[in-house]
Amino acid sequence: MPLLRSHVQGGWHTGTGEGRPVYDAVTGEEVARLSTDGLDAGAALDYGRAVGGPALRELTFHQRAALLKALGGHLREHRKDLYTVSARTGATLGDSKFDVDGGIGVLLAYASKAKRELPNDTVYVDGDIEPLGKGGTFLGQHVCTPRRGVAVQVNAFNFPVWGPLEKLAPAFLAGVPTLIKPASPTAFLTATLVELIVDSGLLPDGALQFVAGSLGDAFDHLTGQDLVSFTGSASTAQTLRTHPAIVRNSVRFSAEADSLNFSALGPDATPGTAEFDLFVTGLVTEMTVKAGQKCTAIRRAFVPSQHVDAVISATSERLSKVVVGAPDAESTTMGALASLDQREEVRRSVKALRDAGRIVFGDPDTVEVTGADAQRGAFVSPLLLLGDPQRAEPHEVEAFGPVSTILPYDGTDQLIDFAARGQGSLAGSIVTADTAFAREIALGTAPFHGRLLVLNERDAKESTGHGSPMPQLVHGGPGRAGGGEEMGGIRGVLHHMQRTALQGDPDTIAAVTGRWVQGAERRETDVHPFRLHLEELKPGDTLVAGPRTVSQQDVEHFAKFTGDTFYAHMDAEAAAANPLFGERVAHGYLIVSLAAGLFVDPDPGPVLANFGVDNLRFLTPVTFGDSLTVTLTCKQLTPRESAGYGEVRWDADVTRQDGQSVARYDVLTLVAKKES
Repeated sequence: MPLLRSHVQGGWHTGTGEGRPVYDAVTGEEVARLSTDGLDAGAALDYGRAVGGPALRELTFHQRAALLKALGGHLREHRKDLYTVSARTGATLGDSKFDVDGGIGVLLAYASKAKRELPNDTVYVDGDIEPLGKGGTFLGQHVCTPRRGVAVQVNAFNFPVWGPLEKLAPAFLAGVPTLIKPASPTAFLTATLVELIVDSGLLPDGALQFVAGSLGDAFDHLTGQDLVSFTGSASTAQTLRTHPAIVRNSVRFSAEADSLNFSALGPDATPGTAEFDLFVTGLVTEMTVKAGQKCTAIRRAFVPSQHVDAVISATSERLSKVVVGAPDAESTTMGALASLDQREEVRRSVKALRDAGRIVFGDPDTVEVTGADAQRGAFVSPLLLLGDPQRAEPHEVEAFGPVSTILPYDGTDQLIDFAARGQGSLAGSIVTADTAFAREIALGTAPFHGRLLVLNERDAKESTGHGSPMPQLVHGGPGRAGGGEEMGGIRGVLHHMQRTALQGDPDTIAAVTGRWVQGAERRETDVHPFRLHLEELKPGDTLVAGPRTVSQQDVEHFAKFTGDTFYAHMDAEAAAANPLFGERVAHGYLIVSLAAGLFVDPDPGPVLANFGVDNLRFLTPVTFGDSLTVTLTCKQLTPRESAGYGEVRWDADVTRQDGQSVARYDVLTLVAKKES
């Protein structure tokens, strides 16, 4: 049987020796062998730092996003190839789609978010400017830059496609190269994924490396610029996070580990309600999708004591319709575990759980299998237990398979206490239509959970379910769950970057960040800035327009035209009694409108549209007879890679005749490129 190839230092590498066998989860046949003997892990890390890192850092966030989008499209075209190989891991077609399509979806979601939320630049400006002196000449600004190391990603066996891709996407966007280490039982599927990625030719050399087997002495070569992202058991996470090199160099380490996730049925969700059915459906789904091999699957099902019998009956009825078998058998609804070793591990865990309860559905030693040999394949029956929530076992033992335990509770305080006994979990769900109950349980359990779902008839049609991490939201949990975070939208990107507090004068801050800041040099252009194309504009380009006197007639006309007859604008007596004004004042939106009339160039030109206003603040009242001047300064340029235009953010400062700012805001425009 051939050895799986690693992809390191720009090429494919085949290990030496016989290697470790990996088996088909359905038939028990040998699929491949793993060996990294002869692979220089230290050299692979050096290659990522020396070749992959610089290549990625030359690209802007938007350019990296475009590559991720293209990669997602390429993998989507070849996903049937991945489905075929995935079946040998024991996955049904539905399981494979959850893994493969879910991973591709993460790539595309991150590509989309990056174009919307990240600048078309190589540096990320984090937060607002912080004035550090009274005169405005000394400022502070947090900036994030790519770490100059490699993101070493150690993955679990249960999601051999989604796992690597959800780790790759934020690291790639951050400009940090990746080294993937898959779990052995399903490494052959991750190898197929990496072959598709490499063959696409889309990623820069060194941006992605793959080790098919042991990492060897790789951790010995980690530096303070590298990162480690681990998914697996808590015991392995503890071993890795205490590795001498990680401790010595303060290597950024994130772990997603064991998790006794809960789902709680609300007292209002009585039999016959939509919420009762949603709870039972969700429980069965989490037990059977991927044969329960999900780090977010429901392990503890908390049920009001008075509804326990009804939940057991309804769940058992649905579980009785589950068909366990080979993924290619038409009637199969649940496939095999990833390996025979995993089946034995599940059986050992169930034995421990039985010490604190009893099985109410299924048999850990016997299962009827369709289309395959029940002993040669890693098959096991769905197993539902009724447990004692006062015992430690249900809160400490995770059977990583199609296993869940019903645990009775009485009252919200007891439910919160029981949920917390899991000592930190990735996910929890609360199935209820009672918003007060949902609030109490959510706030009571949130400190112990990375994600909480409130499910009811109102959101069920759009809900992605208890066990589906979303790229927009954090995936991780405290305590037993590892204490790490992955994804979370742009948070996941920033995890791979170094946040630095930059201090200096406004001109220097502007030069480093690539965006104009208050106090930096302004340059009044020879022509109106709205006559300049995107390439011709520079941060600091400025127009000063005005003055424009505000009259009582202006205010009354605006009030009549818009219908905004608020007393502060129209009733002199009432306005005089207002402690903030003391007299009639102009509408804030009249000020903004008059400012636009001052700075807008009316003729057709490069400015295509105004698409918004940000950070609008009215600072000083404007009364009849005040004269307004507007200073409009180009603040930030964001070219759009695939369009003939880009975004321009302008700082608008509207002042009175005494120099006081009356309104400040950002004007957002779309400006054409000259080349278009």
